Amino acid sequence: MTSSKTQIYSTFPSERIISIDVLRGVAVLGILIMNIQSFSMIGAAYINPTAYGDLSDMNKWVWIFSNLFANDKFMSIFSMLFGAGIIIFTSRAVAKGKSAGNLHYRRIFWLFIFGMIHAYLIWYGDILVAYSLCGALVFVFRKMKPKTLVLISIAFFIIPVLFNLGSGLTIKYWPEESYNQNMQTWLPPADVIENEISIMRGSWIEQMKVRVPSAFFLQTFLFLWQSFWRIISMMLLGMALYKWGILSAQRSKMFYLKLALTGLIAGFFITGVGIIENFNAGWSMDYSMFFGSQFNYIGSIGVALGYISLVMLVCKSLRFIKFKHIFSAIGKMAFTNYILMSIICTLIFYGHGLGLFGQVERSVQILIVFAIWILIMIISPIWLKHYQYGPLEWLWRVLTYWKVQPMRIGH
Repeated sequence: MTSSKTQIYSTFPSERIISIDVLRGVAVLGILIMNIQSFSMIGAAYINPTAYGDLSDMNKWVWIFSNLFANDKFMSIFSMLFGAGIIIFTSRAVAKGKSAGNLHYRRIFWLFIFGMIHAYLIWYGDILVAYSLCGALVFVFRKMKPKTLVLISIAFFIIPVLFNLGSGLTIKYWPEESYNQNMQTWLPPADVIENEISIMRGSWIEQMKVRVPSAFFLQTFLFLWQSFWRIISMMLLGMALYKWGILSAQRSKMFYLKLALTGLIAGFFITGVGIIENFNAGWSMDYSMFFGSQFNYIGSIGVALGYISLVMLVCKSLRFIKFKHIFSAIGKMAFTNYILMSIICTLIFYGHGLGLFGQVERSVQILIVFAIWILIMIISPIWLKHYQYGPLEWLWRVLTYWKVQPMRIGH
C-alpha cells in the first residue's frame, strides 16, 4: 500500500495503544453502575438517594458501593481518555499530512450529532454532546506542556466547587420561590414522581415529555454549572497524563503502585467521609446538594487515578492475557457499547420495552448491570474477530474522513 493511499484512512487497529483500549473498556462498563439508576428511576434519585426507592438493607449497601466505587470515577477516566485521544488523533493526522484542525472539528461535529440523536431519541442522560462541545475547546490546549495543562485543569476543576459553596452559603438569602423550586428538584412531591413514572412507562412518543426537557436541562444549565468545567478539567488532565506516558503504561511498576495507593486511599477516604456526612445530615437539600456533594466531586479524582494505575499495572504484566484481550475489545468498541447499553436499558425500563421503570430496586439494578457487562464482554471480542471496528466507530470514521473505511478483517 502506498503512503498516499494510507493517508485517506483513519487509525488502523495495529496502530492502537492497547493500554488505552483496555482502560477505555473498563471505563465504559464502569459508568453503567451509576447510569442504571437514571435509566430505572426518577431523575431526582440520581442525586438524592432518599428521593425515591427503598434505601435500607441491601439496597442501601448497593447505593454505598455504587457511590464509593463508581460515582464520577469512571466518567472522569472516560473524560481523561477523550483528552488523550485528541492528541493521538491530531498527531496521527499531522503525520499523514492532513489538517489536524479540519479533521478534529469534523469529527467533533459528528459526535455532537450522534449525541443529540442519543439524548433526544434514546436517553436524556447522554454525555456525547457535552464531550463534543468541550472537545472543541480543549483542542487549542493540545500543544501545551503537561505541567501547564495540569495547572489549567485545576483552575477549571475548582470553579464548580466555588459555585456550589457560594450557593450553599447564600441559601438563606434565596427568594422563597427559588428555594421551593430547587427543593422540588431535590425531593419531588408524590404527584410529580407518579407523573414521571407514568410517562416513562408510556409509549416512546409520550416519553418525550420527560426526555426532551431533561436533555435540554443537562445540556444547558447543568452543563454551564458543572459539566463543562469538570469535563474540560479531566480532558486537560488526560492530555497531561498521556504526554507523561502514564496512560500508555510507559512508567515503572513502582510509579503506578505508589499512584494507586495514594489515589485510592485519599479518594476513598474523602468520598467515604462525604457518604457518612450526607447520611448524618439526613440528605437535606441545604447541606447535601451544595456541601455534601463536594466530597465525592473531589475524592473521585484520586480514585480515578488509582484505577488508571491498577489498569496500567495489569497492562504491563505478562499475565492477565484474557482480561486484556476482552477489555481492549470492549474499549475499541466503546462508542458502540455506550449506545448499546442505552438501548438495552431503555428497552428494559421504558414503556416501549418491558416498562419496568420505577419498579426495580437498587439491589436488582446491580444484577442487571452485571448481566449487561457479560453480554458486552461476549459480543465485543466476537465482533472484532470479523471486523476492524465497531459499527458506530466505523460510521464515525466514514463521516470524519468522508471516505469509506475498510471494515472487514482482511479487506
